[in-house]
Amino acid sequence: MRRRTLLASALAAAAALSLTACDDDGGKPAADVSGSTSKPIITLDSPIEKPDLVLTDTAGKKYDLLEKTKGHPTLIYFGYTNCPDVCPLTMANLAVAVKELPKAEQDDLRVVFVTSDPERDTPAALKKWLGGINKNFIGLTGRFDTIQAGARSANIGIEKPVKKKNGDVVSTHGAQVLLSSPKDDKIHWMGMQEATSGNYTKALPKIIKGQNP
Repeated sequence: MRRRTLLASALAAAAALSLTACDDDGGKPAADVSGSTSKPIITLDSPIEKPDLVLTDTAGKKYDLLEKTKGHPTLIYFGYTNCPDVCPLTMANLAVAVKELPKAEQDDLRVVFVTSDPERDTPAALKKWLGGINKNFIGLTGRFDTIQAGARSANIGIEKPVKKKNGDVVSTHGAQVLLSSPKDDKIHWMGMQEATSGNYTKALPKIIKGQNP
């Protein structure tokens, strides 16, 4: 049992350090995500708090993440709309899985996309992008330093987007999905970059009930 606990701790630590850099030119990621695990969705041995963030939603209104998601199963992902691969694939995988849930569970679930590129991801840009994936997904933007601090509090690293000499923008961000339980509003699980729509389809019914997938 102790060995399993230590392994879970190691996996969580690896997840916290995993970053992916995306190039806007539509090519391959500028860097691969490190710390891959054999499990696409891992259970943390010690749950962590959801990010305490007050940002702006796609309607231009204040959105208090803790207040708005309290008591609801919540999925949180940090990424950006100009990402050529990882972000749209991750959100599409979530959308497929959410669609398989009963209507009542879909209504109870909160899926939150927090931009790592707030300078370009305005409320309007987030609304348009998420509207093509799932119009019920929540998009949030705000000051970069606020978003970065919130992400880091949940062991997700993001770095300020950098403009290259050729005009492309590189945004480096953690590729994990934070999965919180409605029972205590804490993050008990992480979806890794390798997680597929099938993995989420299988896991969400249990996560929504606060059970280990």
